Parts: sequence; structure tokens; C-alpha cells
Amino acid sequence: MLQRPAAVQGACLIAGALATLAFAPFHLPWFAPFPLAAVLWFAAGARSSRAAAACGFAFGLGYFLGGVSWVYVSLNVYGAMPAPMAAIATLGFCAYLALFPALCFWLLHRVRADAAWLAAFPALWVLTEWLRGWLFTGFGWQAIGYSQAAGASPLAGYAPVGGVLMVSLAVAFSAAGLWYCMPGRSVASGTSGQPPLARRAVVLLTVVATWGSGALLTRIEWTTPAGAPIEVALLQGNIPQDLKWQESRVMETLDTYWRLVQAGGDAQLVVLPETALPLFSDRLPNEYLARLLDHARARRANILLGMVERSPDGREYYNSLFSIGTAPVQVYRKQHLVPFGEFVPPLFGWVIHWLKIPMQDFSSGGSDQRPMELSGQKVAINICYEDAFGREIIRQLPEATILVNVSNTAWFGRSLAQPQHLQIARMRALETGRPMLRATNTGMTAVIDPRGRVLAVADPFSETVLRSRVQGHEGTTPFVRVGDGLAVGLALVLAAGAFAAARRRR
Repeated sequence: MLQRPAAVQGACLIAGALATLAFAPFHLPWFAPFPLAAVLWFAAGARSSRAAAACGFAFGLGYFLGGVSWVYVSLNVYGAMPAPMAAIATLGFCAYLALFPALCFWLLHRVRADAAWLAAFPALWVLTEWLRGWLFTGFGWQAIGYSQAAGASPLAGYAPVGGVLMVSLAVAFSAAGLWYCMPGRSVASGTSGQPPLARRAVVLLTVVATWGSGALLTRIEWTTPAGAPIEVALLQGNIPQDLKWQESRVMETLDTYWRLVQAGGDAQLVVLPETALPLFSDRLPNEYLARLLDHARARRANILLGMVERSPDGREYYNSLFSIGTAPVQVYRKQHLVPFGEFVPPLFGWVIHWLKIPMQDFSSGGSDQRPMELSGQKVAINICYEDAFGREIIRQLPEATILVNVSNTAWFGRSLAQPQHLQIARMRALETGRPMLRATNTGMTAVIDPRGRVLAVADPFSETVLRSRVQGHEGTTPFVRVGDGLAVGLALVLAAGAFAAARRRR
């Protein structure tokens, strides 16, 4: 049956869907290499590069339908797109993302040498993940390295060295090693056979060494405490998304957050979620702002307020976070905007006819924004899915001592988006050696330590004040110095070596 193309692609689709189990909320990091090894097994028997690409596309389609199909919720439930159109759009989006695994396997099949795949596959997988992370503003969500963000995974040790892509490289190499030792497999040249036992043993030992080296790296303290610990209060208002922007609900929302601010007690830093106050910053009632300011100054504290900022001429809008309190007023404007959610890409203006999402014409803040100086710490702000881009987070490092993410994942309902987003935040903490604070509207509000461990997390879809004591950190990890450069450079070297070896064998 598996000689039939449709059956092979169906098996690859299932393998891709099963790969979702490696990620949050299932948290099976050890499982991540196995679905990749399975699709390698099928692709190795493909008779052409096109057939290998079809294996990669089928795997990618299952992979992304299983992992990011929550896009449907935002389009249909909250964006008011008709269900058939939302389903087609979600399928189209996942099909676009599946083109990157397809490209990986198309190129891989051209390396028609058996052992060379041990280097070629991890290299090409990482290079196509990197490409996906920046092309058309990028969508790096569900890079395979995120599956290892749990502190218990030995491969998490590679995150401070080369970021999530270096972790992906280790996972993909592990998959290639498993494939290499599988019985009954074909090789890229179309012949079949089993490598000598000694060679398979060396490969398996190298895979074990990769995981062991990662475990050793987890013991390194890349950063050190900076300043005195501070008390923080992270507010989760749990405002329903379909009611948030209704004018009749504005005062009720303001009252909710005032009550939560008071419940924060003597916290030195109080953080509200993304656009928590649903009005323009210049329309915030003066008496409300004065009440917040008096509360903060009486406790020698600072409050971070999420609001939409409007330029004086009314032509530009920013998704912003403001600080008020003992420190001077500071503002962070979101720089990496969400396509279709916060801006409409060129040639796609017709989509507005289908979507009912407010504020689709935001302007981007500058890329040179610096950390806020608050309560004795330097706080690097990122808003919503900006924390999915590690190369952008490190722009404020090594100056920053604490990372703060504010989000509103209510757009995605009770889906995998919230635990996945928390997992991404854990990777940013690992990469930078900094604590990460997350304040969200509906979940998952959390405190993450510099080693990626979740110290405290609020129950999703509940009105909560999450209080914790947080220690800032200073210092520079290798990733902070070079960003994705180390992982991408290593992948390029491995790919070049694999292609050169394959050419010599022809």
C-alpha cells in the first residue's frame, strides 16, 4: 500500500499532525524527532525530487493544521468571516506554510548520497525554518525547536548558544540519525540496504552525544542577578473579545482594571495586558489617569498601561504600552505588526470586506526603541507575537534586565494558541538569560525565570492578579551577541558540505 503516492502522502500527513504532540500543551519534547524521521523514511524512497517535495508538503500540511489551525477562530468567531471562507483561508495559510517543508525535501532529494543526508536534512530544515521566519514579515511559530523549550529537555541547553534555530538543528539531526538506522529503508539514490552496524552505532552515539552536550550546556549560568528583586503584579482582566471594543463596555473595563490594580497591593511593577484599556490614550479620562498615578506614586511603583496611541494629527495609530508612576513617562510602540490583524498587506485590500477586526491600519514603532527604566530595572517590552522573533527581542539587549510581553490571545479562544505562546516566551527567556513576565487578557499570564521555567501561571479565562518576586539579570549569552547567525551559518556550512560530498560521489 505504501508504494502508492496517495498512501505515502497520507502517512506523511498523519506524521505531521502527530508532531503537534511534541509542543505545548502536550509537552513531549522527546517525541519531536520521530515524526521527522518517519517523513525522511518516506522521502528517501521517493523516485524524484517532486515526489520528495510532495512528502514534505503533506507532512507540513498536517504539521500546521495540527498546530496553527487556531487561526480559524480569529477569522470566523471574532473576525466575522463566514465559516466556509474562514476554513478556506485557514487551509490556504497552512498550505503556504507547508511549502517550506516541501522546499526542504525537494532540495534534500537532490543530495543523492545516503550518509550526506545526516548533514543535509538538519541544515535544510533549519534554513527553511529561518526563511519562513522572515519572508513576508515572517511566521516563525511552531519551529521544531520550540518543542524543547521545557526546562526538562536537554536540547534546551542550545537555546542560549544559537537560539531556537540551533535547537531545531539538534532536533532535526536527531531525526536524521534515527532515520539512518531504520531497517528496511531506501536511500536517496533509489537503492536499498542497511549501513554497516559500526556506522550505525557511530551515528547513534553522535545523537546521544548531541543530547548529552545539551544537558551539559543547561548547567551553564550565562547571566547573573542585577539589582534588587522587585515585586510584580500581572493583571489578567478576562474581558471577552466580542465585548472588548463596545463603547457601552468601556467604563466597565476601566473599573475592572482599577480594581485589579488595587488588588496588586504594594507591587513595584504592575503590568496590564495589550490594549487593556479599550480607547485612545488621549481619550483616557483625566480623573482615571490621576487615580492610577496617585496609586503608583503612593507605593513608589510603576504601572504599564496597554492602549492605542493616536498621533497628534490623527493620521497614525500605534499599539502602545505606557509607563506611569515614579519613573518618567515612557512609551513603547509595537514594531512588528500582525498581517491582516494590524495592517493589510499590499494587494490584499479586498480582505477587509470579509474581516471585521478593529484597528487594521496601525503604524509600526521604531526598531531602535530602548528598555524602560522602571523600579531599578531596565525592562524590554514586546507586544503580542513580537516575542516569536528572537532576533528582534535582542535589539534591546544586553541593556535590558527583564523582558515583558503583553498580549491579547482572546482572539484565538480556547485553542492551542495560548499554551504555544507561553512556550515561545519560555524560549525567549532561555535565549537571553532574562526573566520574562507575561500579562495577557485571557491567558496565559505567567512569570518565567531565566532558565525557561514557569514560576507562576494564572488560570486561563479567569480574572486574576498574578503576584511574584522577580530578579533581573544582566550579561550576554552567545545568542544575544550573534542572534540567528551562528545557527544559520552552521546550517549553510553543513548544506554546502553535503552537496559537495554528493557531487563527488556521482
